[in-house]
Amino acid sequence: MSTMTMDSQTASAAGAATLETSKPFFSVRDVHAYYGESYIVQGVSLDIRKGEILALLGRNGAGKTSTLRTIARTDNPQLKRGEIWLDGEPVHAMKSYQAARAGVQLVPEDRRIIQGLTVEENLLLAKVAPGEGWSLDQIYQSFPRLAERRKQEGVTLSGGEQQMLAIARALARNLKLLLLDEPYEGLAPVIVHEIERILHSIKPLGITTIIVEQNAVAALKLADRAVILDTGEVAFSGTAKDVLDNTELRHEYLAI
Repeated sequence: MSTMTMDSQTASAAGAATLETSKPFFSVRDVHAYYGESYIVQGVSLDIRKGEILALLGRNGAGKTSTLRTIARTDNPQLKRGEIWLDGEPVHAMKSYQAARAGVQLVPEDRRIIQGLTVEENLLLAKVAPGEGWSLDQIYQSFPRLAERRKQEGVTLSGGEQQMLAIARALARNLKLLLLDEPYEGLAPVIVHEIERILHSIKPLGITTIIVEQNAVAALKLADRAVILDTGEVAFSGTAKDVLDNTELRHEYLAI
């Protein structure tokens, strides 16, 4: 075999390896979704690398929550066109329970803590779902407040503690992509900092996060990257620092 051929093969292999490692862990491709006749998500595309935190931002009605719900494959909104890929799996072809089994976990704004169950029972019920998740010991080590209140009914926790429980419940399941809808709403700054600590701590584990949050500055300081939506379309995609440093962009699309 000639040196030229060997060099060509080596270069080709190196190029393939580079391409493989550069592939996004999570990808949304030209997604369109509707609530009935209402065209809500209008061609959204985004890429996220494994372990990144992405802030999905925009004014009220921009389509942020609808995009999260589309990714999680809830019944509404309905995905009409586009592709959603997570770690090589076609999420767009899945039902919501299949997406959850594949590692997509949505923590909705209302948290949906199950009434009548204790903190621990909420967590144990989450662990019934197929897939490997965190053990109770792992959860209680990361959420000491929940460990202290493990026998308390979940719905009687403070708002911040319920948010921690909702995130912990996602960790108890198979979790690759964490979708957080308004996780800071109504919470005291000390609790917001605690949640931010938890989200930072799971980054090295390869858990990828999309956060929708009205407190855009807090979300941007937490995130690696940002996507801004405007009436269901992507108005900006780049680093979180780009948004923090661009006063005109923040004023136009985020009113901050």
